[in-house]
Amino acid sequence: LKEENATLRSKINKLQLLSEAQTEKMRKLEKKLKENQIKEEKEAQDLEAMVQHVEQNLQLMTKRAVKAESSAAKLRQENALLQVQLRNSQSEVEALRAGQAGLGVAKRNAEVALQHLLRVTATSRSCLRQLLSGAESLQLVADLLRSIDRIAEVSEDGQ
Repeated sequence: LKEENATLRSKINKLQLLSEAQTEKMRKLEKKLKENQIKEEKEAQDLEAMVQHVEQNLQLMTKRAVKAESSAAKLRQENALLQVQLRNSQSEVEALRAGQAGLGVAKRNAEVALQHLLRVTATSRSCLRQLLSGAESLQLVADLLRSIDRIAEVSEDGQ
């Protein structure tokens, strides 16, 4: 009976030690799980913040592109108007040359039309540069969005 009792106590001690070891292992695993969950939540928040920032930049760049396109359209209209004026001035010059009268007035009109045309040309170039800059910025944002997708795919594969 004493031997059986000692054997049972020994088994109970072994089971208690095993239970304590398993309990400690479970605590460690639970702690690691919580740490991983916190880390994943932070990464998700960081990624969401980055996506929002990119979306804001994309909206801003889109507004700039629309503004540049509008400006370019206005400049094209002004350019067309000035070209009509230039043609009219040229017609006047031809008429004056044919009549040999008012040559000075025609020269002044042609000079004014030329100055207008040169100003519109300079302004058009500036707006076209802005439009190209906006297009390059939009391409950069698109590339950034592609890389975010790749990061999300790698993150999902790594889990």
